[in-house]
Amino acid sequence: MTERFPALRDRFHALHQSGTFLLPNPWDVGSARLLESLGFVALATTSSGLAATLGKQDQQVTRGELLTHVAAVTAAIGIPLNVDAERCFADTPEGIAQTVDLLAEAGAAGISIEDYDPTTARIETLEAGIERVAAAAEACARHNIVLTARAENHLYGYDNLDDTIERLRAYRAAGADVVYAPGLRTPDEIGRLVTEVACPVNVLAVAGAPTVAELAELGVRRVSTGGALAWAAYGALRDAARELLDTGTTTFRTRSMTEEEIENALG
Repeated sequence: MTERFPALRDRFHALHQSGTFLLPNPWDVGSARLLESLGFVALATTSSGLAATLGKQDQQVTRGELLTHVAAVTAAIGIPLNVDAERCFADTPEGIAQTVDLLAEAGAAGISIEDYDPTTARIETLEAGIERVAAAAEACARHNIVLTARAENHLYGYDNLDDTIERLRAYRAAGADVVYAPGLRTPDEIGRLVTEVACPVNVLAVAGAPTVAELAELGVRRVSTGGALAWAAYGALRDAARELLDTGTTTFRTRSMTEEEIENALG
């Protein structure tokens, strides 16, 4: 294990003790280094953004591909990296623990595990979710890795906040350090979640959600972007390519990074 990983994990734990911090999601090494150069204190991978770099859709990345990605990013940056590990690529507690061990070796400071199973297209039962979080928590504790447990209800059309809170409270009791319900967007929902789970909460920055300052007032500990930055970058590429095809002009160059910015990020 690289000597700096323990210090980065200590730093990531400390970030969750008080206040609110941003956790943007780069999709490759270059975007990670750019975000670090802008002053962010920690980063997180994005499953959909990584999949796009491989020409795949979300939930199609293999564990080996994720491990390669994490090792490359952690080697290139000097701040903590949280890893979107989806379901930890395993159906058993032993398999989950193995994935955590491998991600620890690759340099992860944090790992998230979710309770949606794409093979069945269903949210797991609460009992199954608890068992899986407990397995991940035990493995993460061996490496001092921050574990985030995700309740996926609101991404898949099951907008039952009572169930979400019950799940996240149970996941916290099973050993999760942070809880996360992507898809929540109203102050009332988010504020209730923060109050009732009584532990660090991650919120996904989505259209219509409160601003970062408003989320801080609600007691949210960290704010991530998921695949939004990746898709914004791909959208800029699409627009530039369409301009080139349609008009033959290159006004998109005016929105490019400067040489100085490139040097600061990648030099």
